[in-house]
Amino acid sequence: MDGIDGRVRSAVDVWLRWLPRWQIGTARPRTRICRKCTGSPVASAAGFGPDVPHAVQHALIGRISTIIEDAVDDYTAKNLPLLQRELERAAARKQHAGYQPAEGLQPEFQGLDVDPEPSPGEPFLFTLGELTGTGAREQAPREPLSDEAKSALRHEIALSDECAQSTGTAVCLALIDHRPRIAEAVERLVEPQIDALVSDMFRGFDGPEAPRAGLF
Repeated sequence: MDGIDGRVRSAVDVWLRWLPRWQIGTARPRTRICRKCTGSPVASAAGFGPDVPHAVQHALIGRISTIIEDAVDDYTAKNLPLLQRELERAAARKQHAGYQPAEGLQPEFQGLDVDPEPSPGEPFLFTLGELTGTGAREQAPREPLSDEAKSALRHEIALSDECAQSTGTAVCLALIDHRPRIAEAVERLVEPQIDALVSDMFRGFDGPEAPRAGLF
């Protein structure tokens, strides 16, 4: 638990240093639901409300998720030889898969669209998504697994899932302790930007001199 507590504290510290650089005016709207963030228990543990912008949540959820992934990777390497071998083979195949624009990104950007939406009638000359796979090399066919090996591999996958579940629970419990820090940062750095954006929107409707009694 001490190790988990320290990693979670460090992840929150990094997020707090990143947050002042975030600006609502430069945030890109998503065209697809984020599988990492939607319904994430990490978001609940952090105390994020529905009004917290996705990019702000995603940056912290990504770093916390990395803690879980690293723990599972370590457990797999030490205890699950069949699964580790398959993962190493998958990594080797990926090296032959050519250019992958979503690989090697910082946690704040992992899982986000690699290309922004083009403006209507102004398509891009090219996109990073279109370049995916550039330079790919031919790969040898995968070695088939016996029924016995498949059964053993399924058992090891179940064990890795149990590790992910237990680590995720520990991480979320540790993250709850940092809710005050997270809430203070959101209130200080994020909410004023949202308020300013809403104010600008209503100024356009009401005119520069018209008083506003409230949002509704």
